[in-house]
Amino acid sequence: MNQKLKSKLSILLLILVTIIVLYFALKDDFNDIVHNILTINIWWLLVSIFLIFGYWFMKSLVLYQTARHFKADYRMSQAFRNILLTQFFNGITPFASGGQPFQVYSLKKEGIKITDGTNIIIQDFIVYQIALVILGVFAIVTNYFCHFYPEVGFLKQLVTLGFIINTFVIVILFIVAFAKKINYFIAFKAIHFLGKIKLLKNPEKTSENWKNYITRFHTGAKILMKDKKHFVSLIFLNLVALMSLYLVPLAILYGLGDYDSLSGGLTIITSAYVMLIGSFVPIPGGTGGLEYSFLTFYGNFLSGSVLKSVMLIWRFITYYFGIIIGAIALNAKEK
Repeated sequence: MNQKLKSKLSILLLILVTIIVLYFALKDDFNDIVHNILTINIWWLLVSIFLIFGYWFMKSLVLYQTARHFKADYRMSQAFRNILLTQFFNGITPFASGGQPFQVYSLKKEGIKITDGTNIIIQDFIVYQIALVILGVFAIVTNYFCHFYPEVGFLKQLVTLGFIINTFVIVILFIVAFAKKINYFIAFKAIHFLGKIKLLKNPEKTSENWKNYITRFHTGAKILMKDKKHFVSLIFLNLVALMSLYLVPLAILYGLGDYDSLSGGLTIITSAYVMLIGSFVPIPGGTGGLEYSFLTFYGNFLSGSVLKSVMLIWRFITYYFGIIIGAIALNAKEK
């Protein structure tokens, strides 16, 4: 199956699941939901859009600061455009798998070689995962003492599993980034095996190329840990980015006139739980799973048409809006 066909099937699957989600969300409270959406306070709606742009801006700042170590004249505008384009490719591929390869490609077109581009994206992903786990720890520990979600069933176990998986990912990333001897061992054993079964024509040349690649890769990866203040600042920027993203439902709820059901801290904790579920859904954007987990976790504090209205507006702003903006940026760049 070629790549174009895979992309078309992913988009068709996304459209189909979106239609199903809309049907189940709207079938019981259609008139009330439409009324809520049409009468939302425009200023709070703009605040929610500002929050998602704040998320993209902070992510851009992390990419910019990381890329500057490899290309001194790399510009913030390039980083921001890169992040916008990534929203599109993350949005239309399962597990958001298309964004990072495109980032490496985009960085190459901006004058950063593939080895360095891969380093930049790995480093960016490491600090993002650390921030994600920090907020996950905060959410899980707080809920352990406060018991915010008595009616979530098996989803609570999925959140715990998601937290464990994300922590495991960090460990693997550190091994890939910093355990040079382990990488040498795995790469050369694999090359030797492939050469032995005649799948590699020139294993000696391949081994030399991999040796140079791993050396450059680890030289670049050390930059991330060399400056501890820089490393911590990148984690902090990702924490701010995630909190901006996690607060979008609160701004929407305020726009619907409900100022009492949620606080900022509770919204961040609940959104952290919702987003941990998204990593289990093998559909572009986690469609279906994220909506269900949103309704389940936020259903402990909201109900009826208000809950569904917040979910639909939140989903559009945090997902479909990013795809639209990313597609516009992609077409503008190509032209």
